[in-house]
Amino acid sequence: MQPHLYLSKQDPRLAVVIKQVGIIVPRKKSQNHFKELVESIISQQLSVKASDTIFKRFCALFPSGKFPKPEALLQMTDSKIRACGLSNSKVSFVKDLATRVVDGRLHFRGIDKMTDEEVIAMLVVVKGIGRWTAEMFLMFALQRPDVFSHGDLGLRNAIVKLYKIKGHLSEKRALLISKKWSPHRTLACRYLWASLTLK
Repeated sequence: MQPHLYLSKQDPRLAVVIKQVGIIVPRKKSQNHFKELVESIISQQLSVKASDTIFKRFCALFPSGKFPKPEALLQMTDSKIRACGLSNSKVSFVKDLATRVVDGRLHFRGIDKMTDEEVIAMLVVVKGIGRWTAEMFLMFALQRPDVFSHGDLGLRNAIVKLYKIKGHLSEKRALLISKKWSPHRTLACRYLWASLTLK
C-alpha cells in the first residue's frame, strides 16, 4: 500500500489533510551531509526566506559561490561569516562542526547502517546541534521514513489544530497519536506542516 493511502486508512483526520494537499513527493536523499548540517544550523530560529537569503550569502563567500569544503570554511574569518547574517554563536557552531569533520571525530561512513537514535547521539555532541536538528537531518538528508519530532513547534501546533486539543499537548500524548502513522511518520509530519497553511 502506498504510504499516503496507508496514512489515510490509519487516521481519518489526517486523511482530510492528505485529500486537500495531494501526494507529497519525497525529496532526494542528500549526498553532502556536511552541507545539510551547516544549512540546518544557519536556519535555526529563522523563517525559510531569511535562512535561504543568509545561506546564499554564505556560499557567495567562497570561490564560484559554491558550498565550501570544511577546510575552506575553517580558513574563512569569523567576521566575514558574521557579515552574512550569522550570529556569533552560529559562527562557532558551523566551525565546531567543520573542525570535527576535518579531524575525524565526526564522519558519515556507515551512517546508512546506523539506527535513528545512533545518528542522533552522534550529532548532538556538535555545538548547536540538538535533538530537533538531528531529527530534521534524519527526515530530510537521510530520508528516514519513520521519524516524528515532538520538539518541532509546527508539528505540535498542527496536531492541536487537527485533533482540536484543548490546553497543553504533552509529549506522551503526541507520541501516542504519532504511533498510528508508523512506519510512515516522516510523511505524516510533512502533511502536518502542510496543514498549517490550509484554511
